[in-house]
Amino acid sequence: MDNLRHRARELRNGATDAERHLWQRLRMKQLGGFRFRRQVPVAGYIADFLCPETKVIIELDGGQHCQQMAYDERRTHMLEAHGYCVLRYWNDDVLTRTENVLADILRSLMLVRGKSNNNSTPPQPSPALCAREGASDKRKREENNQ
Repeated sequence: MDNLRHRARELRNGATDAERHLWQRLRMKQLGGFRFRRQVPVAGYIADFLCPETKVIIELDGGQHCQQMAYDERRTHMLEAHGYCVLRYWNDDVLTRTENVLADILRSLMLVRGKSNNNSTPPQPSPALCAREGASDKRKREENNQ
């Protein structure tokens, strides 16, 4: 676990432009009053951003994503198995469509929080909710390219 924490610290210090840009909009409860942490060890992985209250993880994908899609899918399934909802966005979308990405994130946070307020158990978002809400323009482009 210490290695994971050390690696998370390195990733925070070497954030991409998209990660820094999104962090400026998520930090200090700027998005709907939700608190976020960045580069957080979760279930053996390091999540780009985590909202602990809702167990929503935000992952940003760059150009290398195509080479590691299988790894990212396994990672997403593992995080979902631990009760997290994973939202994925392209770096380009974060930088050029920031308001759309933020609106999508906020909508997902509100949906997950609404589900948890209606239950006495901790939130366990369904994979269908996670996949639908985290789609952004990315998933649509991937589907169109097939």
